[in-house]
Amino acid sequence: MMTNFSFCPLIILSFLLVFQSHGTSAAQKDCFVNAIYSFGDSIADTGNLLREGPVGFFATIGSYPYGETFKKPTGRCSDGLLMIDFFAMALNLSFINPYLDKSANFDNGANFAVAGATALDRSFFIERGIYSTFTNNPLSAQLDWFKAHLNSTCSSQQDCAKRLGQSLFLLGEIGGNDYNYAFFQGRSMEEVTSYVPEVVKSITDTAKEVISLGATQLVVPGNFPIGCSPSYLSMFYTADANAYDERKCLKSFNSFSSYHNKQLQAAVDELRRAYPNVTIMYADYHEAFVHLLDHASDFDSLLTACCGSGGEYNFEISAMCGAPGSSSCSDPNQYISWDGLHLTQEAYRVMAQSLIMEGFAYPNDRVQETWTC
Repeated sequence: MMTNFSFCPLIILSFLLVFQSHGTSAAQKDCFVNAIYSFGDSIADTGNLLREGPVGFFATIGSYPYGETFKKPTGRCSDGLLMIDFFAMALNLSFINPYLDKSANFDNGANFAVAGATALDRSFFIERGIYSTFTNNPLSAQLDWFKAHLNSTCSSQQDCAKRLGQSLFLLGEIGGNDYNYAFFQGRSMEEVTSYVPEVVKSITDTAKEVISLGATQLVVPGNFPIGCSPSYLSMFYTADANAYDERKCLKSFNSFSSYHNKQLQAAVDELRRAYPNVTIMYADYHEAFVHLLDHASDFDSLLTACCGSGGEYNFEISAMCGAPGSSSCSDPNQYISWDGLHLTQEAYRVMAQSLIMEGFAYPNDRVQETWTC
């Protein structure tokens, strides 16, 4: 059974107008921001892992049904566009190309995010016996890419300072995979909770680095409520009704996500005090996603993946979307989850509009200033 979304028509109309008038060429209308530099994982990767050579969970992202709404697979972990694409559209920018596409134009920024990436280096997981070999480009490697990119594209220090002063930096979402790999390999809630300070420190250390290089506008997103993800709902299913909240999500995992986000927000507050002349916004992906659930009509189908291989949540880790035996729904626009781990283009669109226009990124006055064209 599928469900229809019911959101404010005026907001949807305004966002659709941005989408329809965008195309993929650079904008004619000037905005406060003229470039985006993105770091993160599959929530933002527009093709880096595809160029590395995807394996494991991500082996099928370069072929249909991935990209079916976009009319071609691009390496995005969805049926179509991601939030970063809608952010670019709202700023009248062309889509932000993946850094590993060496033939691409990077006038409007560059995307260093890699599907499967972690906030922490691989050594952290090796020491704990956790398998995490989908990519060897964690946040530290993406930062190195960014520095190399500046060295190859800036004509002078002044040129770099001017460029970065008019750019928006997206530092995430990142950290979700640090926890996913551990939880999916049977690590306890207590153990994974102990990783949170290290993950948060990696994110804030990266923020300090890009600020030292000239960044003046940063967005630091929190993590999603993973207890509402079909992957978690399937892998950690329990017959105990008390384990689920009113949205039929797993309470313990959502509490974990909230803990990470509170620690991250506290760290962002410290960054703001340390860098009062830098705009540092927190993007509340957790609450934006809950808002998405609460303003859709049927919770049962909202927690089911569009593309998968069956079961109550249409998710099976051994036969994920695109694998033999899997199939996709007829209309991804009617689903929030695309493949049990990632969202559909429609869900990302609604979340992007919530972050830009509905108060789920703050301080809100800085958000409105950033998106002023």
